[in-house]
Amino acid sequence: MAFPNQVLPADRVGPPERRRILVIDDEADIRESLELLLTSENYAVDLAENAATGLRKFESGTHDLILLDLMMPDRSGMEVLAEIRQRDPETPIFMLTAYGSEEVAVRALKSGANDYFAKPWDNDKLLIEIDRMISKGRLERENTQLKRALKQRYAFPNIVGKSERMLRLLDQVAQVAPSRATILITGETGTGKELIAKAIHAHSARADHMFVPVNSGSLPSELLESILFGHVKGSFTGAIANRKGLFETANRGTIFFDEVGTIGPEIQVKLLRVLQDREFMPLGSNENIRVDVRIIAATNADLKKLVDEGKFREDLYYRLNVINLSLPPLRDRKEDIPYLVEYFFLRYCQDNEKFLNSEGRSLLSFEPEAMQMLMEHSWPGNVRELENVVERAVVLTTTPSVPAHVLPDSLQQAVGVRTARDGDAALGADASLFEMVADFERRTIIDALEQVSYSQTEAAEALKIPLSTLNQKIKRLAIEVKRRASQ
Repeated sequence: MAFPNQVLPADRVGPPERRRILVIDDEADIRESLELLLTSENYAVDLAENAATGLRKFESGTHDLILLDLMMPDRSGMEVLAEIRQRDPETPIFMLTAYGSEEVAVRALKSGANDYFAKPWDNDKLLIEIDRMISKGRLERENTQLKRALKQRYAFPNIVGKSERMLRLLDQVAQVAPSRATILITGETGTGKELIAKAIHAHSARADHMFVPVNSGSLPSELLESILFGHVKGSFTGAIANRKGLFETANRGTIFFDEVGTIGPEIQVKLLRVLQDREFMPLGSNENIRVDVRIIAATNADLKKLVDEGKFREDLYYRLNVINLSLPPLRDRKEDIPYLVEYFFLRYCQDNEKFLNSEGRSLLSFEPEAMQMLMEHSWPGNVRELENVVERAVVLTTTPSVPAHVLPDSLQQAVGVRTARDGDAALGADASLFEMVADFERRTIIDALEQVSYSQTEAAEALKIPLSTLNQKIKRLAIEVKRRASQ
């Protein structure tokens, strides 16, 4: 799915960042003239009088372009060029020399230089080429970022996230999906492990075949064995016909074991054999069935700890854990919350056929106070919990701007707003912005109530907010109206 890019308001857009150029040249006059020329064009300039200093400055900073002298007393420019290119293949490097030889120029370009200027050079031409090269590098970086964003947006339509951790995870998914490798997905409940498994399947050569999920923890071992491997007629009481198992159903496709750590010892043995030999024997049968199935397993438990406790086979653990993908909890990628909210608003507005514009997009958004509460929450239930909160909001709200009182009481209480109560000291220096705003809001409401002898109706009028909103804030901020009114 696609979301519009965030754009800063005009009054928050800062000045463009100055481009930084490193000049490495042993001639003081050359360094001085280049510094004057480049600073007059608003470039930031770092100067180095020899190769050793230049390499130190290269290591300690980030530069958009390097101007490198070919002949220096301690080391040649070609050696410095080779060393920089070993560490950084991308930063543009222009070679400078007093010896205008075509042969030297060709050597420099073949060794990784981007351009070559003989002394004395034409200042206008040098500036034009510097601007062109830096602009080209910026465009290439932006293009790389755009490709990455497009891959995230369109290649994995049901996985929402722009945080660095999620982008890295999706890069891994794109890399491992075409392989045949067994994958173990780890993460807390509600982080979206099955979504990742489906994305891997959808971007593999098996996408045209079955994706078969197995909820390992919801079935007893005896039943799970029959479901996975099938049985033949008469193999046990009630087996009135041959039955194909899920492994056979998933042949040439993918089978996904959710909560694989709950599988019993007997099933672990048979699962290990499928991983090793790509074959199994149905219950009551004497014949092996060969299958070509990719196995993806997921767990919210520490499988290594279960191995140490003797509850999970070590050999199976290592067979499953060929590639590990770790899903971050929502509390560790809160910058994704606004995008997830928008995604779920769209889904549930469409499901409920309400608050949609003429293009079928959601009109809903949380009020700033409500969104701040979502950002402050620790989300023990992760994305699944957030989805439930947004669905509830779609059902209960009567206005496009969703107020905080629509959020579940459990969430409002869990946020744990810290305020300075009467007689207490002010909030400490460690208070968050949300806590400081809540504290100010609490004091303002108390002042308004005191001025009207705790008439909530009159206080709401004075504060220019609906009475229902005031009541909700009184509850959330733990303002003891009745006790105060009796004093």
